[in-house]
Amino acid sequence: MNEGKLASSVQDPDQEVSPNRRQALWEVLMVATKLGLTSFGGPTAHLGYFHNEYVRKRKWLDEQSYADLVGLCQFLPGPASSQVGIGIGVMRAGLLGGLMAWIGFTLPSVFVLIAFALLLKGADVSHAGWISGLKIVAVVIVAHAILGMTQKLTPDKERITLAVIIAAAALVWAAPYSQVILIMFAGIAGWAMYRKSPVTPAAKMNIPIRRGVAVLCLIVFAGLLVILPIVRHITNLEWIALFDSMYRAGSMVFGGGHVVLPLLQQELVPYGIVSKDDFLAGYGATQAVPGPLFTFAAYLGAVSMGGAGAFIATIAIFLPAFLLIIGALPFWSALRSNSHMQGALAGINAGVVGILLAALYQPLWTTAVLSPVDFALVCLLFVLLTFWKCPPWVIVLLGIVGGVAVN
Repeated sequence: MNEGKLASSVQDPDQEVSPNRRQALWEVLMVATKLGLTSFGGPTAHLGYFHNEYVRKRKWLDEQSYADLVGLCQFLPGPASSQVGIGIGVMRAGLLGGLMAWIGFTLPSVFVLIAFALLLKGADVSHAGWISGLKIVAVVIVAHAILGMTQKLTPDKERITLAVIIAAAALVWAAPYSQVILIMFAGIAGWAMYRKSPVTPAAKMNIPIRRGVAVLCLIVFAGLLVILPIVRHITNLEWIALFDSMYRAGSMVFGGGHVVLPLLQQELVPYGIVSKDDFLAGYGATQAVPGPLFTFAAYLGAVSMGGAGAFIATIAIFLPAFLLIIGALPFWSALRSNSHMQGALAGINAGVVGILLAALYQPLWTTAVLSPVDFALVCLLFVLLTFWKCPPWVIVLLGIVGGVAVN
């Protein structure tokens, strides 16, 4: 096949679906599924897998375009690695290409976590040793994520200080919207400190999305944030409450999948939708499967409402990612070159580190580390993950074995 003709057919937003476009869609689905089955290690590792597959191996986009797409997805709330995959699918094969990229990357881990949830449903596992092990694994994984994010997102004393202030505020102020307000405060602080910093010019990317479609997606995104809580209050239906909670969590998370933990815990556990033990067990199990960490929502939905709940939760938590990446792509070059926006982003990233640091203590540490032996197991697994570079699934298995042995 002529590669130039394929690229031309993919990049033209006005062209009808042709055999070349259908082949491109199939290609996007197959590559994304391969990544969904093999991409272990969390959001940062996913971006490495994507770079190797999409940039180095297949050359679907160049280095600068990939870096700018990653920058956009780090700026937007939602699952950054999933949004990068969706964005690449959109640039390769249009809007349907974005959908194929999401399906392939997401569904493998969704099916595994639904099976795990249904296995746990109705069983009293609160005192099981393997559950304790999964809780300890969750502590290790989040601590490792904080370490990596701190090195990149808080490289100076100002942002480190901002992160600690946000962490302290998040621990002492546990209101429903406290984390959103704290992220906004961090953005304002970043704008004040870094709005005059130099900005790297953005690469020129071919985006097959009309600006009208992009604006409509942004309007739908904002409208659902306003309408869903109202509908939830009026109807008092369980599935709408689940959709609202998941949509809001997917809309407010900056910094990747690990940061969704405190938001989902705040949305679901206090209202009895899932128990704390089931919540932490599922989060630990999520580390053992490839693909995006946001598939944790499928587990939570299955625990609360079975298969239908898993479907609702998965769609709801990823829907903001779709709407935002499609809405932002056509405008990214202009936003990327704005120093005020870059300053706000620097503060938001520091705030993300603070939110995650608070989550490491509550609910993770206070629930999982209950004895000196638990602490020793945390230290051992952390060293294996951080310095010996053991795969996350190995850490999960060792955590389960350790939890059983300790209990």
